[in-house]
Amino acid sequence: LCIVLLTDPSRHILLFVPSSGRHFYLAVDRLQFKMRTLLELLGVVADRRGALPIAICVSSRDELDTVCAAVANLPFVSLSPLYSDQAEAERASVIEKFRQSAIQWNQTKDADISESPKAESMASKLSILVATDACLPMAAMGEAPLLARVLINYELPTKKEAYLRRMSACLAADGIVINMVVGGEVATLKGLEETSGLLIA
Repeated sequence: LCIVLLTDPSRHILLFVPSSGRHFYLAVDRLQFKMRTLLELLGVVADRRGALPIAICVSSRDELDTVCAAVANLPFVSLSPLYSDQAEAERASVIEKFRQSAIQWNQTKDADISESPKAESMASKLSILVATDACLPMAAMGEAPLLARVLINYELPTKKEAYLRRMSACLAADGIVINMVVGGEVATLKGLEETSGLLIA
């Protein structure tokens, strides 16, 4: 197990990365550090992998508004929120725009940027879509998945069905999931692991 310290050790914020698999969790010991931790994580990713397509899932409209308000202020982010009251044409446009950016990134991810990694990250912004569960693409309606490289569960779903649906609706085949957990939510995470059969380390 590789443990990467993201910020001030006094805040006990750790990213736990299993040696195999693609489900990680980011543990924050206090709720007031959660948003700051998300913004720091996005900053680290932007510095290394410009234009990376990221989906952030939340459970409520209030939390969606809070996340969007904070992330929109980041200069290295191109933000696309999905709201339940969006017109159908606008919703379809947001989803398709994000999917196209994800497809483009997936096609170029293996390009050799070793000579100038900073130039690549500075030239491109992270492509971020924020959505509640109710707004995610629905396979039953013929909607294709978002193909994000990273899914961040800013709010942890409590049921395995919601967890698996977020994965199927958001992720590319080899994408990763980062679950943000606070305090006692670690028990909820372990419950999801047991009921879903996934390794979340």
